Order: sequence, then structure tokens, then C-alpha cells
Amino acid sequence: MRREIHLFAGFSRNILYSLSFQITQRFASSSSTISPTNLETLCSNGHLTYALADMAKIGLQMDLQAYDTVLNECIKQKSVRGGQRVQAHMIKTQYKQPLYLGTRFLVLYSKCDCLREARQVFDEMPDKNVVSWTAMMSAYSKRSYGSEALDLLLQMLRSGSKPNEYTFATVLTCCTGICGLEYGRQVHSLIIKSNYESQLYVGCSLLDMYAKSGAIHEARFVFEDLPERDVVSWTAIISGYAQLGLDEDALELFRRLLREGMTLNYVTYASVLTAVSGLAAYEMGKQIHSHVIRSEVPFYVVLQNSLIDTYTKCGQLTYARKVFDKMPERTVISWNAMLVGYSKHGMAKELTELFEVMKKDKKVKPDKVTYLAILSGCSHGEMENKGLEFFDEMNEKDGVVPDIEHYGCVVDLLGRAGQVEKAFDFIKKMPIEPNAAIWGSLLGACLVHSNVEIGEIAGQRILEIEPENPGNYVILSNLFASRGRWDDVRNIRNLMEEKAVAKDPGKSWIEIDQTLHTFHAGDHLHPDINKVYDKMNELLVKLKEYGYSPDVSRVLYDVDDEQKEKILLGHSEKLALAYGLICSPEGKTIRIMKNLRVCVDCHSFAKVVSQVCGREVFMRDKNRFHHIVDGICSCGDYW
Repeated sequence: MRREIHLFAGFSRNILYSLSFQITQRFASSSSTISPTNLETLCSNGHLTYALADMAKIGLQMDLQAYDTVLNECIKQKSVRGGQRVQAHMIKTQYKQPLYLGTRFLVLYSKCDCLREARQVFDEMPDKNVVSWTAMMSAYSKRSYGSEALDLLLQMLRSGSKPNEYTFATVLTCCTGICGLEYGRQVHSLIIKSNYESQLYVGCSLLDMYAKSGAIHEARFVFEDLPERDVVSWTAIISGYAQLGLDEDALELFRRLLREGMTLNYVTYASVLTAVSGLAAYEMGKQIHSHVIRSEVPFYVVLQNSLIDTYTKCGQLTYARKVFDKMPERTVISWNAMLVGYSKHGMAKELTELFEVMKKDKKVKPDKVTYLAILSGCSHGEMENKGLEFFDEMNEKDGVVPDIEHYGCVVDLLGRAGQVEKAFDFIKKMPIEPNAAIWGSLLGACLVHSNVEIGEIAGQRILEIEPENPGNYVILSNLFASRGRWDDVRNIRNLMEEKAVAKDPGKSWIEIDQTLHTFHAGDHLHPDINKVYDKMNELLVKLKEYGYSPDVSRVLYDVDDEQKEKILLGHSEKLALAYGLICSPEGKTIRIMKNLRVCVDCHSFAKVVSQVCGREVFMRDKNRFHHIVDGICSCGDYW
């Protein structure tokens, strides 16, 4: 085998012969005439110890059925010692072990994580069939020894044995990730040559393999080519799209699935809720929740966790908390989902209160994700002292060793509080090398608090570490632009062109009547874009009467203020907000999602719109949630 495997204490021939000697003594000295049929009664009642004792007394009368009965109970109870006694009994009685029982031993040892012993049984089998080959491959696959499973497939083919649908499905689970994808394609070719491509079980495994490897187009091709589809295949393709962030495609497939009238399971609902949360499609999320209740699907923890995650990402913390409070049992993922929700919304008070409840409950121990939520929430909730206390106690009280992400939260916490110099000193004293994210947090703080000196140092370091990230150039440009250093802004822009780095275009979504509408920065492609710009101009006049003044200080173009105002009006979140005012009834809440951070001017614009138009506005960017009511945002203008 290629690598050392940490295994359960194994057996050797010496142990087996020792056991066989003990067995000989038992049934040689016994005059009992116990029937093999008694073993079935003992095993059916879970009395493995008595069954093994009677096996020793039965001696040569043990047959295939009797051995199989005892072995099945050993597998059920995961008794390695019991399996060793059965194997020793066969050796002593010179029972010629049939292929079927050899495979059962293989299953027992692999189920008990004794891969070395399983492989020894497999190698000593005089004959092997497709079941034994597949069982050994499955043992490797389940413990992430993919290369060993693939090697076995090659050996199987060379031996002349032909794989079946279960063999192919097992091997495909080993072909994930970038490296595994090429092996998966080769296995796919072999499946086609073996005429198994239309077999549903193999087809589901194929599309799952492609989806998990990021090859979603190939997964979709396999899916569409299936002669029939079940809920497993539908769930696999929907999950594949959702995990890759292709949420609109996932939802479209889900609608198609509903039209076909297929019965769904909890995994399907959990997968589609991932897509809903990615788009913050609140109305769709509510409908799916209702569908789950009507279909009477069991409310497993994973489904409840998905509902909490969906509601928090749609800005509905009240609904998320209702689901959380009704859970009969909670895992650490359940607690983390709720804590992250409060953290992302900047609700530091509710966050710390729930964390205290979690610690008092003592059923679940906080983990690294828990502390990331706590530290981030304190950072965005103006609770820097409390956050520093939590950072100090995470290792001392809960034994959670800080990762680079936790150190990054502390830098962000200090930076947002205006303690830029202290954050810089903290970075210098860190026991691990700071990464791009940490320097980015410091650079962002320098932009907010106009510390150009430290900002230039942070900018230089971050461009050295992560020269391909356009966001770094943008923040540094903004920092220079805030001081009117246009030559430096042009230098940054030239550097971006030299390195072929392009800024990610701003994009926002809004859901109207269960349809997602997408707007890009400076959009001219939406069918109603002329109405949107007319609405924007109308709004601008009203908002200026209420004191709104466009913040043109960070527009990275050396043009006059009037031109800068036009650039600001083309921001995607403003366009989505205007469209929401046009298409939704008066008083209805407007929910917007953006792929980038909401800019300061768009945040101010949305606050005044909520005040002038009497609307609640939910804006979710890539980092935060903003719930704006009557001109006041839940973030407290601290994000």
C-alpha cells in the first residue's frame, strides 16, 4: 500500500491459531450436541458471545448458513474479536471457506476500520468476483483512500473481471477535485464502453462526481442524457449548481422538478434552500418552507439548519429565531447559523446574549466558527473591548486555538474602532504570518479613518501577496482619491492594466413577483431601464430636498462633480432600488442583494429613500446586511 494507515489492532496467523486451539479444547471437552439452528435464535436476540461459545461446541457440524449467521451478527455489532474467532474456527476445522464468506469477512473488517486486515483477507482469497472487488474498493473509498481504490480497479480489469454498476458508482466517489476529475473522465469512458451509461445508479454517481469537481456543464450533460430521473439525480444536479453559486440555475431546475410532480426529500429541500439563501430570495424561501410543511417531510436537523441560514441571509432574523427555538435538538452548526446571522446584521447585543445561552446550555461546545461569528459581530457592533475579551478566553476557557481568520477579526475590530496604529502593532506581534485578508482589513480601516501613511504600507504588502485581486487596487485608489492624489490614482490604474487586473463589475438583484431582476453598474440592457433612470432623476430631486448630497469624493475619475454624480446614479444597487419602487406596491419592503460591498453613497441614498418613500429597505452585500427603516440602518452606519 502507498501510505501508512492508522488501523485498529489487527490479527496475525499466530493469534488465529491460538484462538483455534482454545476452540478445539472447548468442543473436544464438550459432549453437548448443540444444533447449528440454535445459533440463529441467539444471534437474532443479539447474544453474540453465547453464539460464539456454541459455535466452538458444535465443531465440525458448522456449515455455510451457520457461519453466515454468526458473521452477520459480528458485522452488526462491529465485533472484530468475534470475526477472528469465526476465522480461527474455520482454520481448525479445516473448513474450506467459500468466496461468499470471504467477502463477508472483508465487509466486517472494513466496517471496523481494519483496512489492513480487510486487504489481507482480500489478497488471500483464491478466487475473487465482482462483489469482493467492489467491497474492497468501497472500503478504501469510504476512508478517502481514492488512489488505492483506483489501483484496485486497474487490477480488476487486468484480471479479466468485469465491473458492474456498483463497482463504477463506488470508484466514481474517489474521483473528486481537480486531480480526480481526469480519472473520473477516464472511468466515464470505461462506463460507456461497458454500456452502463444509461443505468440510473451509475448516472447519478457520474453527475455527482462532475458537480463536486466543479465541472457543472458535464454534470448537466449527464443529467439531461439520463433515460429516467429520480429524486436523487435531481437533488445531485440542483446541489451542484447551488454549491458553485449558480443559484438562479439551481432554482430554475427546482421549478422544473416541481412541474414534473416528483416527491421530494429533505436533502432536495436543503439543497434548494442553499440557492435561495445565495440570492436572498425571501418570497421563494417562504414558499419552500410552506412546501416542506405541507409535504410532511421529516424536519431533520440539516433541513432546520438550512432554514435558519436562509432566513438570516434574507434578513428575516425573527423567522430564523423561531425555527431555532423550536428545534428539539441543536448541533453546533445550528448555533453557529443563528450566531452568524446576528453577527452579519451587526446585532452584537443579541449575538452575545445567545452566545451566553450556548455556554450555559453546555450540550454543545463552541468551535472556531462560533468564535469567528462572535469576534466579527463585536467588530461590527462597536464592542471592541468585549471582542478582545472573547479573543483572550477562546483558547484559555474553550481550548479553541486561534486561526489566521480570528487574528483577522481582531485587526478588523481595532481598525473599525479607529485604533489603526494599535491594529498595525497587533499585526507585527502576531505569531503567524499575516495574509492578504489581514492587510486588507488594515487597508480598509486606513481608508475609513484617512490614515494614508499606514495605508500605503498595508497597500504595498497586500499587492505583493495578492496582486491578482482587483479589490485591493480599488481600496488603495480610493485612499489616494480621498486625499486628491490623482497622480497616485492613475498609477494604480496603470498598474492594474499592466497586470491585466480588472475590477469586478457591480451587480445587484431584486426579486419582483418571484422573478429575479439583475442590474449592472451603468446598466442599459434591462428592458425597463429607461423607466428606471426616469425614476432615479425624479428621486434625486426629492432626496436633495431632504438633505441628500451625493458623495463624489471617492469616484475614481478626475472629472467634474456633475459627471461624478451621473456615475454614482448608475450604481447597480440604486438601479435595483428604483426598480423596486416602480414595480412593488406602496409600503412593501424592498430587498436587494449586491455582489460587492455597498458603497457609502448608495447606503446614504437608501436611507433617505426609506424616509421619503416610507419603505423598509433590506440591502445585503457580500459581507453585511443593512435593514433600513425610516432613514435609520441596523448597522448604525458602522460597517
